[in-house]
Amino acid sequence: MKTTLTRALLASALALPLVATAGDFSPYVDAKGGISRPTDFRTGFVHLGSYAVLDEKSAARGLHDVYTEKASAEHYRKTGQFPDGATLVKEIRKLETSAMTTGDPVVWGSDAAVWFVMVKDAKGRFAGNPLWGDGWGWALFKADAPATNAAVSYEADCMGCHVPAAKTDRVFVQGYPTLKPH
Repeated sequence: MKTTLTRALLASALALPLVATAGDFSPYVDAKGGISRPTDFRTGFVHLGSYAVLDEKSAARGLHDVYTEKASAEHYRKTGQFPDGATLVKEIRKLETSAMTTGDPVVWGSDAAVWFVMVKDAKGRFAGNPLWGDGWGWALFKADAPATNAAVSYEADCMGCHVPAAKTDRVFVQGYPTLKPH
């Protein structure tokens, strides 16, 4: 009895986030293709790289930090492709500016504004779901409702930005040094 309880407690402590999954595909995807935002991505994933959009008129203004699972980054470095089920999280943080004590201006990311989540789907599991296509599931989470996917259609909400990255599987890999072989 004690061994069974210990195993159950250990399994519970090591368990992935409590979401319904589409088989062994992804802990962030439910059986209908609903995508949840990983909440531990800053500490549990690896940082791929960052982009800064400085134009004050741009809707994309902010510091764009991108993360994925360690195993997904390792797979990409070996094969040049993301594995089925890989999760990418892009956190866009608002920009703050100030002068350093040296007088040099600096810019840094402060509060999160939005999170974009992509989940690689090499098998086309969710045909007919408007948030899945071009080999990925797509989601957008806003800071005022971080548990709710605000995207309605990947074609309307995501493709406008990702069309230029069509040759690299819709991912702007050139800005992610972690994906380059060392």
